[in-house]
Amino acid sequence: MNQTPEQLARDRIDEQLTASGWLVQSYKQKNIAAGLGVAIREYQTTTGPADYVLFVDKKPVGIIEAKREEEGVRLTMVEDQSADYATSKLKYFEATLLPFVYESTGELTRFTDNRDPKPRSRPVFSFHRPQTFATWLREGKTLRARVHDIPQLQPDGLRDCQVTAITNLEKSFRENRPKALVQMATGSGKTFTAITSI
Repeated sequence: MNQTPEQLARDRIDEQLTASGWLVQSYKQKNIAAGLGVAIREYQTTTGPADYVLFVDKKPVGIIEAKREEEGVRLTMVEDQSADYATSKLKYFEATLLPFVYESTGELTRFTDNRDPKPRSRPVFSFHRPQTFATWLREGKTLRARVHDIPQLQPDGLRDCQVTAITNLEKSFRENRPKALVQMATGSGKTFTAITSI
């Protein structure tokens, strides 16, 4: 069968969604009550048809913007298009911001959780399971949001360099930095610092 690059990408995305526990349906045969997680292709929005709209427990929770494999190096450039779909009104549903957004070629996939204090996309290895989204939605706050609720460090029994390291690590987390490095001299208590920071 002669398929376009876009169709090949959607075939791979369909396989990955199915492997992650989603029921993949076409818009014409949609049944959002068919299972916990349903992914509907070409769902109608006020912006146009979204490649996929994800439903968990009959509620829309996310979208997937599918692109052909050659677009993989430029996936971050379609985040605005994905955001438009995530904020569009879906046919048969009240307008709401969909929290979970993907851009995918079927080979490369990026994910954004719009509930984060400063949402940004990141590469992921697979689509999240519907159960994961259900758990996250019940929890309310994301991990990045809960970082702002870390209790004040109790410095009793800690060396000054340990207090500085932990305080700066927490500050880095609050500023939404993706990487952090704690660098301390030999014998300064790095192991105890790491355990205390956890």
